[in-house]
Amino acid sequence: MGEQQTVQRRRGRGGRERIIAAATALFEAQGIIATGMEQVAAAAPVSKRTLYAHFPSKDELVVGYLRHLVESGRTMESVLEREDLPLRERLLALFAVPDEGDGPIRGCPFIDAAAEFPDPQSPVHRYAAEQKRRLADRLAELVGALGVAEPEALVEQLAILADGAASRSMVLNDAGCGRYARAAAESLLDAAIPTAAR
Repeated sequence: MGEQQTVQRRRGRGGRERIIAAATALFEAQGIIATGMEQVAAAAPVSKRTLYAHFPSKDELVVGYLRHLVESGRTMESVLEREDLPLRERLLALFAVPDEGDGPIRGCPFIDAAAEFPDPQSPVHRYAAEQKRRLADRLAELVGALGVAEPEALVEQLAILADGAASRSMVLNDAGCGRYARAAAESLLDAAIPTAAR
C-alpha cells in the first residue's frame, strides 16, 4: 500500500470518528430527529460528501452512533461486564443511573432512538430492539450463573426495572429514581437466588 493511500485511509477513519463524535454530542444535546445531517457535517467538520460517503442515510448514521455507544461501553448494561464485582452486585449496578452533573439525564439511548423512530421495521428501531434482546440474553446468563431455577421471569422483571428507571430518571431529570428500582431488584433477587448461592 502506498503512502498516499495510507494517509487517505487515516483521514477517512478520522473523518468517521469526527462524524460519530459530532453526532453523539448533537443527538444527546437536542435529540436525533431535531439534528440534521448538514448540522452534523458542520460540527464534525467534514464536507457533506464525506459525511454521506461514511453514512449514506440518517438511519445509518443513527445506527452508527448507537453502535459506537455499545462498543465504547457508554451504555447502562456495560456494567454487567465488570468482573471486579460479584454477579449479584453486577446485576444491581444496572440500576445506578449516571448523574450528568449540570446536564440533563439522558436515560437509555436505545429507548430514545426507538421512540424517535417508531416504525418497528426501521433500521434504527430494529437495532434498538436487538440491543434490548442482547441485554436480556446477558441478564439470563448472569441470573443462570446464580443458580436461579427458572430465570425467564426474573430476567424480564430486571430488564423492565432497568428500562423504567432509565426512562423515569430522564423524564424527571432525577438520578435518584434508580435507587427504587435497585431496591425492587434486590427483593426479586433475594426471592429467586438459592440461599446457598447468596
